[in-house]
Amino acid sequence: MTLFRYGKHAPKNDYRTLRFQNYLKSAGGAPALAAPPAQFSGLDQVYQKLGINDPTVLFPMDGNDVYGDCTIAALAHAATVFNGRIGKKLIMSKASVVKTYMSLTHGIDSGLNELDVLNYWQSSPKIPGGEILAFAKIDPKNHEHVQQAICMLGGVYLGFQVQQNCQEEFQARQPWTPGPLTNDGHAVFAVAYDQAGLTVLTWGNTQQATWAWWDECVDEAYAVLPMEAKNPAYAPGLDLAQLQVDLQAVAN
Repeated sequence: MTLFRYGKHAPKNDYRTLRFQNYLKSAGGAPALAAPPAQFSGLDQVYQKLGINDPTVLFPMDGNDVYGDCTIAALAHAATVFNGRIGKKLIMSKASVVKTYMSLTHGIDSGLNELDVLNYWQSSPKIPGGEILAFAKIDPKNHEHVQQAICMLGGVYLGFQVQQNCQEEFQARQPWTPGPLTNDGHAVFAVAYDQAGLTVLTWGNTQQATWAWWDECVDEAYAVLPMEAKNPAYAPGLDLAQLQVDLQAVAN
């Protein structure tokens, strides 16, 4: 029995999309950043700053049990994380999430493409408290870059091809593992990782997933930079100056 909805379209490519790997600074002249820690949780940072540790409160369903608005629900969850990391409580209302979704689909419950959502997110001032500076594509097969992005920015916006038993595992609070793929796509926000796998936000709660699931199912991933990233101290491993130069070049 299907209790929840999906709604992510197949990945869309655009040569102008920034690449996360191009903005990872060398550390002290070394060829690459130090390896990310073995485990990290941006979610724990949010819990500590806000004094709230209930994901069902901070990351609600946002209509994703009725509408295929997962791409916008994941946006809303990311905005809550970005604000929570600096001690601000921001939870988009269900009405705002659904309104944003329907405005982009022209009133049709058709699902959306992640790249279109990200471009809207970057260019639109209509998400109070959720404005972003930029986004950059991550190679999903590069686990180290995925982990670097979660450490630096608190999470990764991603999309995956849905495996069979996806909802059953969610309801049973079992980790997502590889399985035969369906014709569905889903968008979530990853907020933590360890050597066994990751934690993502979806359907009003957290969900564990193995790295084997990630490699089998995830077909796109993005580092999203909140406005606070304008401060070089926010994510010191990023070459912010070069990113802003490239942003201007894309805009022109």
